[in-house]
Parts: sequence; structure tokens; C-alpha cells
Amino acid sequence: MTAGAAVAGRSRQEQWLPILELAVQEVFTIMLGTSLSLVSRAENVGPIEFTAIVGLAGSLRGILTFGCGGESATQIAAHMLNDEIALPESQVWDALGEICNMIAGNFKNKLTGLDGLCLLSVPSVVTGQAYRFHSLAGGDCLELVLKFREAPIVVRLDLHD
Repeated sequence: MTAGAAVAGRSRQEQWLPILELAVQEVFTIMLGTSLSLVSRAENVGPIEFTAIVGLAGSLRGILTFGCGGESATQIAAHMLNDEIALPESQVWDALGEICNMIAGNFKNKLTGLDGLCLLSVPSVVTGQAYRFHSLAGGDCLELVLKFREAPIVVRLDLHD
């Protein structure tokens, strides 16, 4: 990596991380009527039992992931569906996939010049605790850890070089 590439990477992270946080905050405000608080990655994140994934293709290439614990996933889905009864797991998957999709779309729409030049994949959701996620994007990584009702959620954008 050249010095110029390192500076460009830092610059992109410094510029885009606040945009990503704003995109997440707006989605949670609109869809769930709640705000999130930013926390340090050093804090114990706890188990991530649900990871929603949306791919980005075109002028911006990479993946956006949204991860949270089981209780948070259930609360998010229940609030989105205005349903406080026990939800089938498939509805929890749908809700988390949609949250991830909205965050990715909101983020890309905030970047100047990407309107029709960046496409999003259909969301996928991975569940369970016995997995580790590895992105092969090979570029910059922007990560936010936020608190939703005192439980951490992790939003990560892995960009392809």
C-alpha cells in the first residue's frame, strides 16, 4: 500500500464513518422511533446471534453487515411489525434483513454521485453463535458499535479496493 493510498483510506474512513452513523440513526429513528448511543468497541459486545448482510456492487463495492443479539433482534422485529407476541423466527430474519437493507440504501444515497451507480443485493441473515464472519473485500473497514435498549448492535461496512 502506498502512502497516498493509506491517506486516502484514512480520509474515507474519517469522512464516511459519521455518514454511516447518521444513516443508522435515521433508520432507527424512522422505523423504531428510537435513537442509539455510540459506544467504544473496547466495551464487551457480547454474543452476536444474528448478522444481516447486504452486498454493494457498482461504483461502491463491498458488504454492509448488521449484527445483534437474540433479544435485540426480537425487539427490533416486534417493534417494526407492531406485534408484541412471540414472532416466528422467519419474521425476525425479514425484519433484520430489511433494517440492514435500509441502512445500506440510506448510506449510499448520502454519498454524492452514487445514486444509480451502486446497487444493493437482496439481504441475507446468518443466525447462531457458532460462526465467525470474514469479509474478503480486502479494503477499508468502517465499524460502529451502538446501543439499542442497552444492548450492543454492530454495523460494519467492508469496502472492496
